[in-house]
Amino acid sequence: MDNVYGQSQAQVRMEWGPTGAAAVAEDADIAVVVDVLSFTTTLCVAVERGAEVFPYRWRDESAREYARSHEATLAVGRLEARQWSAGEQVSLSPHSIRAARDLKRLVLPSPNGSSISFLLAETGAQVVGACLRNRSAVATWIADKLAQDPTLVVAIVAAGERWHDGSLRPAVEDLWGAGGVLAALAQHLRVEAFSPEARTAAAAFRNVEADLGTAPLECTSGRELVEATFEADVLVAAEVDASACVPVLVDGRFRDALPPRNGVRSEIPKMDDAADIERAPELGTFQSVDDH
Repeated sequence: MDNVYGQSQAQVRMEWGPTGAAAVAEDADIAVVVDVLSFTTTLCVAVERGAEVFPYRWRDESAREYARSHEATLAVGRLEARQWSAGEQVSLSPHSIRAARDLKRLVLPSPNGSSISFLLAETGAQVVGACLRNRSAVATWIADKLAQDPTLVVAIVAAGERWHDGSLRPAVEDLWGAGGVLAALAQHLRVEAFSPEARTAAAAFRNVEADLGTAPLECTSGRELVEATFEADVLVAAEVDASACVPVLVDGRFRDALPPRNGVRSEIPKMDDAADIERAPELGTFQSVDDH
């Protein structure tokens, strides 16, 4: 009997969190992780600037050693980054990445996006990072792959957040991000290729599309960051279709799948500031603003 939770009847699937990722990506060829606030938005900004991004599950001494071994910059905590002058330190904040100087390699710890990226990679799928900023670029890249091989299976995974008891909180900004990729992909595929979950996510994006300039500021995760004075990060995440970057995980690092155009990658003008990521809490504890 097929795994009914894996949406195996559909070529294009959508699920939530690590457990959902394991279910829908079991036989997927392409797996897309969406963690809008802030892992995949930060990833997008870094890669479009030409940096290689090494995802890492934890921010601890092992992460520092991992960064040293790859001659890479380790993203520090949002609060820690505030102790430095603008441009001198980076974190999970996409705003801080724009201010960074000479960023060539970045180790980006994240309890959500990085962990799910590793999980998806272990299935053998080609892992891609998507957010609102590059949702159309990712969809076009997937459509090109499907044009070459119409049998490919695609799984979109919205990372979500965690409640106090460790259970999944389906974060609406990740629904919009996943739905944005799916809505763009729907322009290339027949609707029957999408699972009901994927069609629902695409509809959610279309419903809020006209308001996405401000909606991320008003959702729970966005308000949490705004109240912690990281509104700039939310505004970067709300830049819908601002990037042509398609970060693909190869040999443990994300690189742009698309070559630079005329020697330059799509990039929003740099801003300045910084932000944070702390070590992920153990299961059963609440994820604070520092864990996004």
